Amino acid sequence: MSFHRKPITFVKHVNIKVQNLERSLDYYQEVIGVKILEQTNKRAKLTADGKTCILSLEQPENATAKQGRTSGLYHFALLVPRRSDLANIVHHFIAKGIRIGSSDHLVSEALYLNDPDGNGIEIYVDRDPSVWKWKNGEVAMTVDPLDFADLLQAGNSEEPWKGLPAGTVMGHIHLHVSHLKEAEEFYTKGLGFEVVNRFGGQALFISSGNYHHHIGLNTWAGVGAPEPPKNSVGLESFTIMLPDEEYRNNVIASLERVGASVTEENGIVTTKDPSGNCIHLAV
Repeated sequence: MSFHRKPITFVKHVNIKVQNLERSLDYYQEVIGVKILEQTNKRAKLTADGKTCILSLEQPENATAKQGRTSGLYHFALLVPRRSDLANIVHHFIAKGIRIGSSDHLVSEALYLNDPDGNGIEIYVDRDPSVWKWKNGEVAMTVDPLDFADLLQAGNSEEPWKGLPAGTVMGHIHLHVSHLKEAEEFYTKGLGFEVVNRFGGQALFISSGNYHHHIGLNTWAGVGAPEPPKNSVGLESFTIMLPDEEYRNNVIASLERVGASVTEENGIVTTKDPSGNCIHLAV
């Protein structure tokens, strides 16, 4: 899990909007296996280890259903520490009759599902970085079928489900963007990430410190996709963790050079990518 700590730049936290907070909290606790850290009438902070908030939910006023063909969240991805953890999650999903998608990405093994509002969720485990294949600065990734028979042997179906393991972190976020070229400039020249994989002309994956990706960007919702309405279900914001204050100041200067605006309110430094995705810059 060394790709999600200093001095790496990584996604630490995601804040999503839902239509019914109580319904979502039932789902995230019972199905996904996170715990409530803090809760008010319209907001909740969720945790895997009982201390660190990795995911927040909020119910906007007059919340509307998720809008298709817009920029915003494709999925957020929870990274578990061990392959046995992912296997135990599969056993849990089987016991609850939860329908999932899955894929072997060479660098990782992943499960996919949607919350009650259609917000995309990935739960995955990384393969050891020593087996990732790099060529000319790009890491090999694919969408092969997941070998469930082999994966399930790593788990224990007899043990009661205890929720996500304490070592779970926000592994990455994958976004719908309007234009890939504009997004690439913002995230590389502005935020300082490096492109580590290009998926045709429709998606690219970027990271810090030679991770397979901290952020995915795609135009699968359509080139030129508009921003969703402010009160619709989907992404509210996500938080990028930077190594220190000096690094953040340099990032702010780089963002301003590429034409992005940066604001600070109540100690929270915020910017938006060219597709309107809101990002908090923390240290």
